[in-house]
Amino acid sequence: MKIFIKNMVCNRCISAVSKIFEDAGIDAAKINLGEVELKSVISEETLRKIENSLSENGFERIKDSSVQLTEKIKNLIITEISNLDISENFVLSEFLSSQLHKDYSLISKTFSQNENVTLEQYYILQKIEKVKEILFYNEFTLTEISAKLGYKSVQHLSAQFRNITGFSPTEFKKLKINNRKALDLI
Repeated sequence: MKIFIKNMVCNRCISAVSKIFEDAGIDAAKINLGEVELKSVISEETLRKIENSLSENGFERIKDSSVQLTEKIKNLIITEISNLDISENFVLSEFLSSQLHKDYSLISKTFSQNENVTLEQYYILQKIEKVKEILFYNEFTLTEISAKLGYKSVQHLSAQFRNITGFSPTEFKKLKINNRKALDLI
């Protein structure tokens, strides 16, 4: 039995969800971003208790298959960006199609129907949030950031960053603005 969960966007989320299932006495076979695979079927009453605990902790059980697909897409994008190893030849459509074994037009259409943003815009917004994080913690130079996030040049990164935030990366860094958004709110 698989349970799909909304708002799982990081390893801390996996830990929190693991604890919820553990506290309920349910042994999960596997827990990944966005889904929990159980070793056996659980009762409706236990499932309701799990749903309540998830809700209390900012998560939500997903029942609709198109919303499940949208969450899988988000989790794939977030994970890919967090790895900081995106090639400048990276093609989002090819990546998602190969990971999900679905036609990209279906993936894109489903995502846009469930979110108020296109898939490509979401991908850019996630990359910009990662840039903000890296700049805030002063981890890498702009050249290193652009290479790690698949930008063809620092100028491309800077233009996209300014378009989204209203600041150049350098201005953002100097102002020490911490207006980052939670990944599950993008």
